[in-house]
Amino acid sequence: MSAGGVSVGLIVNPAAGRDIRRLVGAASVMPNYEKSAVVRRLICGLDAGGVERVLYLHDGAGIVAAGLDGRRTAIALEPLPIRPCGASVDSIEAARQLATAGVGAIVTLGGDGTNRVVAGACGDVPLIAISTGTNNVFPSTVDGTVAGLAAGLVAARTVDLDLVAARAKWVEVACDGVRDIALIDVAACRNAFRGAAAIWDPGQVRALVLSRAEPWAVGLSSIGGLLRPVTADEPAGLHLVLGDGGRLVNAVIAPGLMRRVPVRECRLLALGEAVTLDVGDGIVALDGERELTAHGEATARVTAGGPRLVDVRRVLELAAAGEADPVARGEF
Repeated sequence: MSAGGVSVGLIVNPAAGRDIRRLVGAASVMPNYEKSAVVRRLICGLDAGGVERVLYLHDGAGIVAAGLDGRRTAIALEPLPIRPCGASVDSIEAARQLATAGVGAIVTLGGDGTNRVVAGACGDVPLIAISTGTNNVFPSTVDGTVAGLAAGLVAARTVDLDLVAARAKWVEVACDGVRDIALIDVAACRNAFRGAAAIWDPGQVRALVLSRAEPWAVGLSSIGGLLRPVTADEPAGLHLVLGDGGRLVNAVIAPGLMRRVPVRECRLLALGEAVTLDVGDGIVALDGERELTAHGEATARVTAGGPRLVDVRRVLELAAAGEADPVARGEF
């Protein structure tokens, strides 16, 4: 499969924004009709940005189909040859196929978890991540029209990719011979059961390794952000050990859910510095969701090997300055 012309990939996660944090906290629900509206606006922006072809994952919930229904566009819209099963493997396989097809950018609709699985399979293809999940540290809250326009400019390489798509940090983790990644946080958890997957009780967390930690964030990374903020572009990570007797921080664990969390240790990590996490007979959570069963210990390190994340605002700033040819010619 080869994506001719200016092409963009689209991955929509129908399950994003629907986990247990709507019951234990006050997280809002992102309904499918609103995701479809985002897709409709996205296509408008892609069209204006000069995109000729969009390859998309059939989401199994009719989200993309509804967004395209009745939309008049010159873009060739083609579903990937994937039969969705409603699990993360859908997004993983879609990202692999889009990278192989040679698309100029991939647009995702989801949260940190969605982007985690896409990032692990998309290679060097730049990501435009639109926030539709629960904890959204990695993706941005951006209008679909604007995101589509930026995606088109990036895919056509009418802006310098090195100026608008920095390589993100991530956390590489290994336990019991299994290797995986997290974009924002790796958590060693006491309870061995996956359950509802999402982490909403910090009392179950033994330790954290964070690629970034901002005080304004929602989720486990907010704990570190209240102690030693680490920005997305700072060449460092953070290691926290939680437990009684430590400093108490009042963190936003999920929307509408604040918890006082005791932190016994907080230290900065150099890029590539390995840290051992005591998991016991628990489980390792990646970007807020329990994923890896472990026995004893896990090893984690923050590296700069993550995906290329597009700064949508920067793309349009360069476009407005005339550094993107279609803008300079007034073609949109």
